[in-house]
Amino acid sequence: MKPAIVLGSHTMALAVIRALGVMGVPIVVVVYDEKEDMGCVSKYVRESIRAPHPEKFEDPFIELLLKCAGHLGGSLLIPTSDETLVAVSRNKPLLERHFILACTEWSISEQFIDKKRTYALADAAGVPAPKTTIPHSMEDVEKYGRTAQFPCLVKPCQCHRYYDRFKRKMTQVENLDQMLAAYQEATDVGVETMLQELIPGDDAQGANYNSYFWNGDPLLEFTAQKVRSAPPGLGVPRVVISQRIDEVLEPGRKILRAMGFYGYACTEFKKDPRDGQYKLLDVNGRHNMSGLLAVHCGINFPWLQYKHLVRGELPSACDYRTGVYWIDLIRDIGYSLKYSGKERYSLSQYLQPYRGPHIFAILDLHDPRPFARRCINLARRVLSYETSITDKS
Repeated sequence: MKPAIVLGSHTMALAVIRALGVMGVPIVVVVYDEKEDMGCVSKYVRESIRAPHPEKFEDPFIELLLKCAGHLGGSLLIPTSDETLVAVSRNKPLLERHFILACTEWSISEQFIDKKRTYALADAAGVPAPKTTIPHSMEDVEKYGRTAQFPCLVKPCQCHRYYDRFKRKMTQVENLDQMLAAYQEATDVGVETMLQELIPGDDAQGANYNSYFWNGDPLLEFTAQKVRSAPPGLGVPRVVISQRIDEVLEPGRKILRAMGFYGYACTEFKKDPRDGQYKLLDVNGRHNMSGLLAVHCGINFPWLQYKHLVRGELPSACDYRTGVYWIDLIRDIGYSLKYSGKERYSLSQYLQPYRGPHIFAILDLHDPRPFARRCINLARRVLSYETSITDKS
C-alpha cells in the first residue's frame, strides 16, 4: 500500500493520520511547528521528517519534499494547513512529477486562500455573504467607519498569515478608533485586511458543509452545526455536532463550482437572524479541524480521497449519523471556564456533548501519545508566558 505523506502535525493533521492509519495506510508525517506538533507521535506514524516552515522558507521546504521522492516517490501528499497548501499548490507542476497531490493547482487554491477573492466570487455567483469592503489606505478605513454599524470585523485576506502573527483569526472592533488601530496593526506586518459586517448570533448559528467534489459534482456531502468556539464568536471550533442542514447544500455547491474546485473542502456558513439566510464565511480547500467527526459518523473523507487518488476508485454518496458531537477537550474546558459568564450556558448545556455520543479531537485511549504531547506543549507555553511576565516585572 502506498504511503500517505501528511504535511503538518496539528489537530487537522492528526485527524487525517488517524483516519488513514486505521485503514492500514502507512503514514509519513512532515513536521515544522514544534509548538503545535503532536500528530507525529501517533502510533500510526511510520516516519517523521523535520522540515523548515513552509511559508517562511518555501523553497527549502519544497526541496526537502523533492529529496524525499527518492524513497517516497508515488506517495499521496496531503497538505493539512494553509501554509503547506500554499507551498504545495504553488509548486504543484514540479511536485506532481514525483507524488500524487491532494490539492488543487494555484489558480484555484488562490481563490479560497485569498479571502477577498472568495467574497468577490461569492458576490458574482449569487452566494449570500457578509458585506465586505477592501480598504487600501487609512482614509478608506475612516470613510468606511463613518457609516459602519459597529461592532464589525477587521478580517485578514489570508487568515493563516494573520493567525501566525496575532494568534487570532480576526479582530472585532467596537468603534472607529479600534478599527483604525486593528487595520494599522495588520498593515505594519504586511497583512492585507478586509472590513466586514458582523453577522449577529451565537456560535450555534454556524454550520460546516463538508464535501468531496469531482468534475463539478458533490460526490459526498456532510453537514455539521457548530456548538461552541474558542474564543466564543470569532474563534476555532471547540464543540461541533453532526446535523443535516439542507440550507447550506446549494450555496456550498455553488461557491465550489464557481471556483472550479475539486477534492475535499470544508465550507463555513453562519445563519443571519436578520433574514434567515446562511451567509458564507470561509472556504477551506483542505481537511478541517473537526475532520474526525465525519469519520466517526460514517464518512471517512481522507480514506475515500486516498482510494480515489491512489487507486482510482471514485467515491459514491453514503449516509451518516447525526447527533454526534466532536469535542476539543482542552479548548472546551479552558474556554468554558474562562467565558462561563459571557456564554451564559447552564451546566447541563456545557455537559450535554459529553453525555451524548461523541469523539474527542485528540484524546484517544487507543492512541494516547498525541494528547500527552499536547498537554506538554500547553504546559511549556504557560511556563514560557509566566517566565516572560516575570522577566518584565
